[in-house]
Amino acid sequence: MIEQTITPVTHDLGQFQVRRAIPSKARTMVGPFIFVDQFGPAQLDIGSGMDVRPHPHINLATVTWLFEGAIDHRDSIGSFSTIRPGQVNLMTAGRGIVHSERSPGADRASGPRLYGMQTWLALPDGREEIDPAFEAISDLPVVEDTCAKAIVIMGELWGKRAPTTTHADTIYAEIVLGSGGALPIEISADERAVMLVGGEASIDGEALGLYELTVLAPGRNMTLSSERGGRVMLLGGEAFATKRHVWWNFVSSDRDRIRQAREDWEAQRFPTVPGDSDERIPLPEGQPKTVSYP
Repeated sequence: MIEQTITPVTHDLGQFQVRRAIPSKARTMVGPFIFVDQFGPAQLDIGSGMDVRPHPHINLATVTWLFEGAIDHRDSIGSFSTIRPGQVNLMTAGRGIVHSERSPGADRASGPRLYGMQTWLALPDGREEIDPAFEAISDLPVVEDTCAKAIVIMGELWGKRAPTTTHADTIYAEIVLGSGGALPIEISADERAVMLVGGEASIDGEALGLYELTVLAPGRNMTLSSERGGRVMLLGGEAFATKRHVWWNFVSSDRDRIRQAREDWEAQRFPTVPGDSDERIPLPEGQPKTVSYP
């Protein structure tokens, strides 16, 4: 029932931790998901905040989902959105986009909370170079009973479909189980994985490790349950037939395209972010933290 368990690499950023499950040596993708980060829960100091300066992406879509806190998103096509719990932010980089993510000013004054997920989706063959786009959606379908509640963030699950754009077949959901709660995990994708992000839970009786990415065996219906309550992310989708490469913030099926993106960022040929153009993250020297593996 469990195909693989991936223990994330933890990066300590001072006031909060980021746990990166994929890409890793053990596995590079689950469906279209090629990058899975979990961060927090954390209480930041009064007057401080999260500041991810403008940086570029190509050939992917980023998905931001929060359990607590807020993040101001700005990008080079002019989008601005304050991300809050219950709202999915999907930014499609396509042929190229630049964005920043920062704690809102009001949150800094009281000390920001930070707890959520940052994931990337590889774009499918023939769609890697589409036009960049952005959407923020809060009207998401909810499936619930007395002891379980699930928000369908992307794709179709439990008979309900999210309005969020999907470039490849994708499933993504947040599941909150109360004491004694249970929810079926149906055969809904080529590849599926769950991550316990709070409390405790088990899949078909096998306990999930906190923050571990648990890849489920394909072709089997399973049951997610909790004795004392827990929060679990479900993700996956169609298996990609062609390999994707990752270097820093760039994803592509073509290594030469990634080299071109590196040169373009170094030469400042990417567009700037309106309202946040004074800073930028430089190209990393040497090997970045996010890379694909042969």
